[in-house]
Amino acid sequence: MAHLSRLRLARHLAVPALAVAVVALLPLARPSSRDADSGERWTPMSPVRVSYVSADRRGPTVTGHLLGFNDFHGAIDPPTGSGATVNGTPAGGAEYLAATVKRLRAEARRTSPYVYTVAAGDNIGASPLVSAAFHDEPAVEVLNALGLDLTSVGNHEYDEGVKELERLQRGGCHPTDGCQDGTPFKGADYQWLAANVVNKSTGLPHLAPISVRWVGGSLVGFVGMTLKGTPGIVNPAGITTVEFKEEVAVANQYADLLKRFLGIKSMVLLIHQGGSQQVTSPAVPDPSSCASFAGDITPIVAGLRPEFGVVVSGHTHRFYSCELPNSAGTSVVTSAGTNGQLVTDIEMTIDKRTHKFVEVAARNVVTENGVKNTDGTWAKDANGNFLQNPAGKDPQVKAIADRYRTAVAPIANRIVGSITANIVRDVPTGGSGESPLGDVIADAQKAYTQAAGAQIAFMNPGGIRASLTYANSPGGEAPGQVTYGEVFTVQPFNNLVVTQTLTGAQIKDVLEQQFVGFGGQTTQRILQVSAGFTYSYNATAPAGSRVSSIALNGVPLDPAASYKVTTNDFLANGGDGFTNLTVGKETRVYAPGFDVDALEAYLAAAPVSPPPLNRITKLG
Repeated sequence: MAHLSRLRLARHLAVPALAVAVVALLPLARPSSRDADSGERWTPMSPVRVSYVSADRRGPTVTGHLLGFNDFHGAIDPPTGSGATVNGTPAGGAEYLAATVKRLRAEARRTSPYVYTVAAGDNIGASPLVSAAFHDEPAVEVLNALGLDLTSVGNHEYDEGVKELERLQRGGCHPTDGCQDGTPFKGADYQWLAANVVNKSTGLPHLAPISVRWVGGSLVGFVGMTLKGTPGIVNPAGITTVEFKEEVAVANQYADLLKRFLGIKSMVLLIHQGGSQQVTSPAVPDPSSCASFAGDITPIVAGLRPEFGVVVSGHTHRFYSCELPNSAGTSVVTSAGTNGQLVTDIEMTIDKRTHKFVEVAARNVVTENGVKNTDGTWAKDANGNFLQNPAGKDPQVKAIADRYRTAVAPIANRIVGSITANIVRDVPTGGSGESPLGDVIADAQKAYTQAAGAQIAFMNPGGIRASLTYANSPGGEAPGQVTYGEVFTVQPFNNLVVTQTLTGAQIKDVLEQQFVGFGGQTTQRILQVSAGFTYSYNATAPAGSRVSSIALNGVPLDPAASYKVTTNDFLANGGDGFTNLTVGKETRVYAPGFDVDALEAYLAAAPVSPPPLNRITKLG
């Protein structure tokens, strides 16, 4: 059947961009023999269960399972600090994620042989040093070992550009650094799906757009994509050859293809876009609930064809399990947080006669990694770090993780400087958008580019991935000492540091572009600024007149004068929607090394204290 369908597909396709789908259908994957039944008892699904057809109108049915996660971000080690727990339970990290996936897979096989493991993007990128130092090859090897079958691309898959992502998919040593661990890199055993990322010259997706899996005698179609806004949040230099298409139109286009040529009526969308539960403190949202849900995924689901009964989402790092309306029915929409802290267990029931979903249920399962005290609390060491349970680690993934931990340890544990107290990335509630660590990074980049005459530095808040903590980390350094691994966790992108000349008027335009509605900006993003540079803003004022009182060292900025401004190259190339920073490209001077080197040099010069938040004033 599949062979004849492919011939029909090749003969009748009128849209060239769809022809690449033929490749994705070879072969039609059947259930694997991974992880034999462990004998553990299957737990009934809860709490989201959607019935599309009443029980008395169903024919014979077959059940399949999806095990889903998203935003893994190369989390070889469990997360630390404020993100270490899910509602108070320590969770996450590669070894515990793998153990949970394999346990759930074995449990699910007690009721069905049709179990597939899927993800919704950002498996790599913005990763800790233990993965990023090896261009995220460790993350790919871990995901191979836990048995990932399919994943969508996410924005961070493009952090090192299209060609590097294609290398990670297909294998081969890094073109510059070679085979860093001394062994050939074979690439991902799983398939990245990128339906809405097309080559500008051919119009074809640069990776497979779709895949198909068996569930009994029925076929289930999978479409994978990232958010259309990816170009605004990755370095534009690495994605010049591709275009990111609108999500709903592409998803429905491939749904039509799957239904028309293969007769598929049950479909799953893997998409790197999401939302969040809107629960205010002190209430705590259940990982599997959908309290007052909102976000960018909602209008996307609303436009989907009804065949998309399941949507595995991501990007927001939030957890939820929802029933949301699509164009002519409802879809179950899930997300499993980040860093491997949760696995979404999805049960799909399909009518063997109609090949449609008749019921879908989903729940999120926490990947616990801690040790409990006798009183039921989670055990911590003397420095307040959660103790890890060695019995909860998957041995196959532990072997991979330990190999890379050993390789990176001399680099990660090197002391590079010191701080006098915690320097957090978080913005105070009700504040101006200025953060202590954002100020420090801007100061570091300004200091790093003094040879280029830098007077002002701007830093994008999304590029700050963690806080600097005063307490010693698992590396064993003394309190206050900062390791290279900690610095890299703060800034893991290896952006270049760029100084360029802008006029005072152009700088004002950059600041105005922090707010929605000016210069094409769609999301408010408050830039972090270096010491000596001050301004005020009123976000409720008309676009283009929100910023005032701009000054450098107390002197009002002259609109006609020229100033030397430093940023990372992500911003300089128009990232985060700051296209007004591209106007100085003819004057650019690139500093040696990367942004992480600038922060390292600044911390090494003298102990750094949290700065006062007095550079940006919010008027309204």
